[in-house]
Amino acid sequence: MPTLPHLIESNRKWVQDTLAEDPSFFEKLSTQQEPQYLWIGCSDSRVPANQITGLAPGEVFVHRNIANMVVHTDLNLLSVLHYAVNVLQVKHIMVVGHYGCGGVRAAVDGKNHGLIDNWLRHIQDVESFHIEELKPLDGEARLDRLCELNVRAQADNLSRTSVMQEAWARGEDIEIHAWVYSLKDGHLRPLQNVITGPK
Repeated sequence: MPTLPHLIESNRKWVQDTLAEDPSFFEKLSTQQEPQYLWIGCSDSRVPANQITGLAPGEVFVHRNIANMVVHTDLNLLSVLHYAVNVLQVKHIMVVGHYGCGGVRAAVDGKNHGLIDNWLRHIQDVESFHIEELKPLDGEARLDRLCELNVRAQADNLSRTSVMQEAWARGEDIEIHAWVYSLKDGHLRPLQNVITGPK
């Protein structure tokens, strides 16, 4: 007996509705994957890349982790990045954080969260680096600014990976975008100029 029958039924309805709109949708989807975009975002269930950007399945390659981190020793992220750049040949990589990020909040709340504290240490490093800017802020304003600073730091980290350095050295035209998403209004906001080459 299948578990989660409501999700199985939802899937069947989605398939039926999709085929009613485009009878060849799944046939086309199964034979190609040529996205121009790689999304590196937070695992938060409220931040789905395709829906936020209005892109269809197959149009965006996605990697998600707690607080949209780009850590130079994260082989999962680096493998996704390598595949996206060298096989799929994406042209745009978006590092996307969001206001109200639980990972950012947990990084600075002073509580013990277990294993994840090792991961969140990277956000604490971002906070330490920008402590003078953050000092005058409090509450949500401080957390929102730290979310933004974290996204910018991760975009910079991405630009320094061997995958990106080698791609740019070969003359690949790949842009890195640092964005933040607002759960309150649904809008994406660019945080800095596009990174188009090595720093």
